[in-house]
Amino acid sequence: MSVRRLTHLALVGVLVVILGVAPAVAGPQPIDDGVSKQRQDGGLEKPQDPADALEALDASTADVVSGGASASVVKNIGLAGRGERLLSQATTDVWSHKSIAYLGTFNAPCGTGEGFRTDTGPVDYINDRHAPGVVVFNVHNRNKPQYMGNLPSVLGSRVNDVKVASMNSGDILVHSNEACAGGDGGFEVYDMGDPRNPVHLSSVRVDEANETLRTLFGGVNLGVHNLFLFTQGERDYVAMQTHAWFGSFQIYELTDPTNPQFVSAWGAEFLCEEDYCSDDPYNETDPNVLIDHINGYMFCLLTPCFGSSQNRFLHDVTVNEDGDLAYLSHWDAGLILLDVSDPANPAFVSQALEPSAGDGEVNSHAAWPSEDGTTVVETAEDFDALPELTPLDNWTVGEAPTNTIPAIGVSTSAGDDFEANQTGNTVLIDLVLQHHMLAPLVEVTSGPLAPNTYPATEAAGNQPKLADTGPVEGEAIWIGRACVGDPIENETEFQEGDIAVVRRGLCPFAEKLATAASLGASAVVVSNNVRGVSQWGNVRVWDYSDPANPVLASEFDTVCSKDPTAAECDLRGTYSVHNVIVEKGFATFSWYSNGVIILDVRDPYNPVEVARYNPTGEEFEEQNAGIQDVWGIYKERGRPWLYASDRNGGLYILKPLGGGTGN
Repeated sequence: MSVRRLTHLALVGVLVVILGVAPAVAGPQPIDDGVSKQRQDGGLEKPQDPADALEALDASTADVVSGGASASVVKNIGLAGRGERLLSQATTDVWSHKSIAYLGTFNAPCGTGEGFRTDTGPVDYINDRHAPGVVVFNVHNRNKPQYMGNLPSVLGSRVNDVKVASMNSGDILVHSNEACAGGDGGFEVYDMGDPRNPVHLSSVRVDEANETLRTLFGGVNLGVHNLFLFTQGERDYVAMQTHAWFGSFQIYELTDPTNPQFVSAWGAEFLCEEDYCSDDPYNETDPNVLIDHINGYMFCLLTPCFGSSQNRFLHDVTVNEDGDLAYLSHWDAGLILLDVSDPANPAFVSQALEPSAGDGEVNSHAAWPSEDGTTVVETAEDFDALPELTPLDNWTVGEAPTNTIPAIGVSTSAGDDFEANQTGNTVLIDLVLQHHMLAPLVEVTSGPLAPNTYPATEAAGNQPKLADTGPVEGEAIWIGRACVGDPIENETEFQEGDIAVVRRGLCPFAEKLATAASLGASAVVVSNNVRGVSQWGNVRVWDYSDPANPVLASEFDTVCSKDPTAAECDLRGTYSVHNVIVEKGFATFSWYSNGVIILDVRDPYNPVEVARYNPTGEEFEEQNAGIQDVWGIYKERGRPWLYASDRNGGLYILKPLGGGTGN
């Protein structure tokens, strides 16, 4: 779900024009034509959750629990305690250390800077569990976690990841910073030796490792999405995913946590062997070569990647217990193993690259090795499972002077309904509370499609917005594709103030908007044109008996990740796998709306589900502030406790129970 600031990405396109290189799309840009891919998320930021868009489609299956494909559930997972943070889609990763649990926080609310200090010294907790920053719970009593407060947030930034470990200098906490309102990137370091009295040790702003990208193109103050702490003898380090174009895997030394030092950088661009590739991307100085390499390889414009979210940027990193191997989940570059026994000189070992069988995507999101390194479990995050049911996403009508009416986007299936019933439907378009957020909804109040409701999105651009105009009501008239030169369907039926319904395709959205406005429409509804059903992201289990030649041993899906249309799957749910942790042959996953799942991977060629925590129903949704949506997972090594972070509900402390199949 992954994150680059759009301003940073858009810079590549600007550089193309400045330097006279052939124009190329440089990452996730708003879609302004009728034929671009529905999603251009880039893979490093959590894509917009389909749970929001599908909220109103099928509430009737809210109490259904899906089963694991070919699963033999022989254990159960019980709830020990809760650390409530009831705020929709606002909680990210989780970690625990010495009976203190730490939660990351997402974009809303964005960092306020309250109580934050850049220098070294004690800090006071912010007493508001709904505030940004790092949410801290005392979990000595797992049945009754006690909220301690929030570590202060950086102004304009969010905390995606937080890690804590006993290092040479003490109990050290490091959390990532990513801009959510133009704030700083990088990471913060705290001494948590006394969790009641945290001490801020340092702030680090991360930059491009390549000097030309850093100095000529402004590659400074970059966000960090994920990080990992490790120790080698008397030296401490933090490895991280940065928002750099090149060298997005970076290592800093933390031996003196008040003065972290950059050590090295590495990225999948070192594997590029095409004509446009740099021979030495770390030290490349030719800006034309850099831009060709970024656009051609990292953004997959000259060498195609896999699936819809095509890029080769790093998403996550895990370092083994010995601190000498780093597993880089490099999206469409696959799972890359580096030897970091010399942190100053990371050395390539192998690349595990094979798309999931069900959808042809790679989307290497996170990975965790077994203790001996012979098995590695990788998660593939994929959010393109229900394209026909998902409204237009990340679209714009631009800044045209003809953008004079609201522009609303609906799904392919909604467009099919209106195309089959082209006149006679009165609709109300308004902003309503869906999944605890305001979002557009198209409600048919009378006519053959009544009482259907259709989740919707609103286009970016200079057109009037629903927040300013208020609700729009009128008869919905299907007028076709609405490009210049196309026949206007039902033109004689169209009255001033009607709402034009058009199909995406061929021409820019602004052209469709202008056509509708010329007819006297009060709004335009643009229906998507994508078809087909694919699966959500699943699990790949790798045999690393020969680390230089990993072998894909197996894949694992749940019923709902494999088939989003299965009767037992709640259409509001997100059924992609997310994060993983492995201990003693068992892999534990945060699997969004499939909850927490444990697989027995002692035989990597035959993974078996042995436990699941997946509560549903109205009562659970009320106490969780929404359906189950598990983002993070952590397990205390050698102890039974599991810590799960739900994006809606906060902290869950779980414990696998004994044998049996009871509910």
